[in-house]
Amino acid sequence: MKTYFQRLGRSLQLPVAVLPAAALLVGVGFWWAAADNGFIARFLQAGGNAILTQLPLLFAVGTALGMAKDKDGAAALAGLVAFEVPTNVLKTSSVATLMGIKVSAVDPSFAAISNVFIGIMSGLIAAALYNRFHETKLPMALSFFSGKRLVPILAAVVMLAISAVLLVVWPPLYHALVVFGKFIVGLGPLGAGIYAFCNRLLVPTGLHQALNSIFLFNVAGINDIGKFLAHEGPKGVTGMYQAGFFPVMMFGLPAGAYAIYKNARPERKKEVGSLMLAGAFASFFTGVTEPLEFSFMFVAWPLYVLHAFFTGLSMAFAAFMHWTAGFSFSAGLVDYVLSLKNPIANHPLMLIPQGLVMAAIYYFGFNFAIQKFNLMTPGREPVTDEDADDAQVSIQTSDTDDKYSIQAKKIYIAIGGVDNISAVDNCTTRLRLQLKDTDKIDEGAIKRSGAVGLNKLDKVNLHIIIGTEVQFVADALSKLFNEKTPLSTLENTAEKEPEAKSVATPTDSSIKSAVTSEFYSVAEGQYMNIEDVNDSTFSQKMLGDGFAIEPKTGEITSPVDGTVSTVFPTKHAIGFTTDSGLEILLHMGIDTVELKGKPFDVKVTDGQKVKHGDLVAHVDLQAIRDAGKQTPMMVIITNMDAVSLLKFKAVHNPITPEVKVLEATTK
Repeated sequence: MKTYFQRLGRSLQLPVAVLPAAALLVGVGFWWAAADNGFIARFLQAGGNAILTQLPLLFAVGTALGMAKDKDGAAALAGLVAFEVPTNVLKTSSVATLMGIKVSAVDPSFAAISNVFIGIMSGLIAAALYNRFHETKLPMALSFFSGKRLVPILAAVVMLAISAVLLVVWPPLYHALVVFGKFIVGLGPLGAGIYAFCNRLLVPTGLHQALNSIFLFNVAGINDIGKFLAHEGPKGVTGMYQAGFFPVMMFGLPAGAYAIYKNARPERKKEVGSLMLAGAFASFFTGVTEPLEFSFMFVAWPLYVLHAFFTGLSMAFAAFMHWTAGFSFSAGLVDYVLSLKNPIANHPLMLIPQGLVMAAIYYFGFNFAIQKFNLMTPGREPVTDEDADDAQVSIQTSDTDDKYSIQAKKIYIAIGGVDNISAVDNCTTRLRLQLKDTDKIDEGAIKRSGAVGLNKLDKVNLHIIIGTEVQFVADALSKLFNEKTPLSTLENTAEKEPEAKSVATPTDSSIKSAVTSEFYSVAEGQYMNIEDVNDSTFSQKMLGDGFAIEPKTGEITSPVDGTVSTVFPTKHAIGFTTDSGLEILLHMGIDTVELKGKPFDVKVTDGQKVKHGDLVAHVDLQAIRDAGKQTPMMVIITNMDAVSLLKFKAVHNPITPEVKVLEATTK
């Protein structure tokens, strides 16, 4: 049952994802109307409202597609058919004809038969029919209607029968939903606060989307998003289930992220800072909070409960003050700006000072809780030997792989491949996986793949939080799963990033004892201690000891006299072997494997003899920077077990390629 509701929560994201288009059209229309209340403004608003009036239909199609096993279009068509049958058979005029009564005598509930609740129900039934019958083979005479063609036909028949049931059941059910809606609305600000508190508590399970459908759409008569975008209802009331999210997502959570950063250990502040900054920006600008929330909801769950309470407090206060604004996607800066000119927004600018107050509450509240209860938020856990273990997932890459494909491959290996995967889905920010056994996953490898966090819901359900680019990772992961890619074709057969070669031991016959090899700068630029490189794999000397150069030009030369042993397929790294047997890795830039060789023009080949100072590559440094990467050139001895003595040359000024940097003597 939990698995079913997990899939339902994910499926509801499909129709919700259409709402930003409506919000953009309506919002721009309102801004345009403020300047010139003419044809263009009305035209844009009409386009947005065209989407909003079809929300029940969108939920029927989206739910059917999302709940179908293989997300086939036949399921979506069945969802459309399943929705059209009851909404047309049971509309007021049709019921009057069926019952032989006047239209005015028909129960008013049938005027609301076309709603999100009916849409979701129709989608679920259509998906169930698709999953059960899409491979059914009929007798030869009826074979044209076999398989997927059969599903919409069955949907029409089944929904006709359900329409007969709804003819009796719908009036009391509808009135019960209205009573529930009136009860929540009757609680006023308290009801809004309870909703927001429960909304955050349900985020770890993904079921908050089901709760949202009650308050934000027309299931129980509340329809807060629809009414706000259509500027309907009492001013200062419409939008009360949305407004309080803006101070939290734009101000509160980013302030909480800063508190987490401030309490991180000094040696972990850099990595925690990048994580918190990315999450805080996503929360402020788009209202996507999951990358930030998942970073602490499990490792410091009391802090997450405090966050849920603060969210409820913000929602209740905004509702109490009748400050309203609305969104279509989430309560970030984009939706906030679009809602400012909506005629029904009430004192929306007051949400800014409320946000500043919430920022203070979040910062001091988080800071106190973390220190008082010693909560293990990101960066407060001690450094262990396990953290110093490279343990990068070794995968085979190709020239067509981008960073999403590479991350998907790492996750695929870490969760056990096709033998342990049942289904791959995703929502806005997370992979929603059904596995055969979640105990078989490698949690450390998943995190090292670049995932923000993960949540093992039970024995078979796993969420991996990726961020707003999750769709690309999910597509790549689905491809691996659908093609039943064997793990043996991905792991231990190709490049490890950034490791280049296996480590040789002093007993290796290729090692010559007591030989001193000289290492030279690889470019004109500034010398860096390897400990100062902004990559823990290098700075913690996981691959070996060495040095780095921050280059001024892209002319890269050999650091040693020896032989080129490896030119990586992605051209970002070159391996050398000295005459004494030392194995050297020249790694050009940080995380540049993702650039698939584009900035690198390698001038040497495997087996080529080189002298220090020989040109080995021309690197487009600006292209690396434009891609958001860093340009240090790292020179690493990967078989340090063979080294008895390292002697570094003191360098205080910018150096030239002919300056000796260190000497390494073999055992």
